[in-house]
Amino acid sequence: MIEILPYETRWPDEFRQIAAALRSGLGELALRIDHIGSTSVPGLAAKDVIDIQITVAAFDEQLHTAMTALGYTQPESLVRDHIPQNDPRPESEWEKWYFRPPPGQRRTNTHVRVQGRANQRYALLFRDYLRTHPAMAAAYAELKRRLAQYLADPEIYPEVKDPAVDLIYLAAEDWAAAVGWQPGASDA
Repeated sequence: MIEILPYETRWPDEFRQIAAALRSGLGELALRIDHIGSTSVPGLAAKDVIDIQITVAAFDEQLHTAMTALGYTQPESLVRDHIPQNDPRPESEWEKWYFRPPPGQRRTNTHVRVQGRANQRYALLFRDYLRTHPAMAAAYAELKRRLAQYLADPEIYPEVKDPAVDLIYLAAEDWAAAVGWQPGASDA
C-alpha cells in the first residue's frame, strides 16, 4: 500500500544529513547532490521517501565502488527512467543508476544521473516548476492521493503516475523557456 502524507518540515533536514554523508564519501565524483521529488517541494504531500539525485560526469567503477562502500545497493532492474511519450532523444538520455539506502538509514530513492542528460535536467526542472507553481503542486498532490487510494497494486502506481508527471513536465518546459530557467546551485 502506498501512503501519501502531508508535507513534513523535517524532510529538507533529513535530506541534508544524508547528502552530507554522500558528499563526504563521494567527494568530487558527485558534481551535484540535489533534493528532488515531492519531498523537496515545500507544502507538497508525498510518500515518506527522500528522493536524491547525484549528478556525475560518467558512470564508472570508481563511482560504483564509492556508493557500495557507503552501504548503498544497486538493483539490476532499475537502469533508466521513464521516457516521455514521443521523446525524440536517444534512450541513453534516460539511463541512470539507482541505489537503495544502506541498512539503518531512512527510506530514500537515490538516482545517479549523468550531467547534461535529459533525465538529469528533468528532475531539477520538475522540482523547480512545482516550487514556483503551488496550484500545480496541489493538483499533483491530489492525483497522488487518489492513485494511492484506488490502485490496489503499488507496482502499478508509477505506471499510471508517470504520464501525468509528463503533463506537468511539458508545462514546466514552456515555463523554463519563458523565464530562461537554469538549474540553480546544488543542494549539497
